[in-house]
Formats: sequence, C-alpha cells, structure tokens
Amino acid sequence: MSTQVRNNEAESRFETTVDGHLAVAEYFLGDGRITFTHTEVPEQLEGQGIGKALAKAALDHARAKNLKVVPQCRFIAGYIERNQEYQDLVAE
Repeated sequence: MSTQVRNNEAESRFETTVDGHLAVAEYFLGDGRITFTHTEVPEQLEGQGIGKALAKAALDHARAKNLKVVPQCRFIAGYIERNQEYQDLVAE
C-alpha cells in the first residue's frame, strides 16, 4: 500500500488520511530547524506502516530543505534511531 503524505504548512504538520482517519506528524520551524513534537496515528490505522510513512516523508522534506531535525517526538526519534540514513539530520 502506498500512503500519500502531504505537508500541511498551515497546520504545521505532515498528514495523511486513510479510510477517513487522519494521521499526523506535527512540527514547528525556526532557525534552520524542524522540531517534531508529536505523531499520532489513529488506533484503526495502527500496524499499517502509516507512522513510518509520515516519518519518512517528514525527514525527506527536512533533508530537501536543508533543515536540522530536533526529534522531541518519541516516534520520530525512534524512527531515526532505526534508520541510520537520517541520523545526520539530527541537530547537535
């Protein structure tokens, strides 16, 4: 299954809707950094890779925009730990 994730800049979140359920990865921008604060996947969508799709899209966006990542959200932090190709994005 391919999950379409979009950056909703007005709401400061990456989001996708599956079967009428909204999943989000919230962030705020500042000083060349993107700080991920919260990721939420509805219970009905758990186990379908939705959180991974959100994290990947968000981190790919950060790389494309040359943003350093501050992973305050445990889910995004865990995704970065498991996927070494994103570890260079983490702000010191």
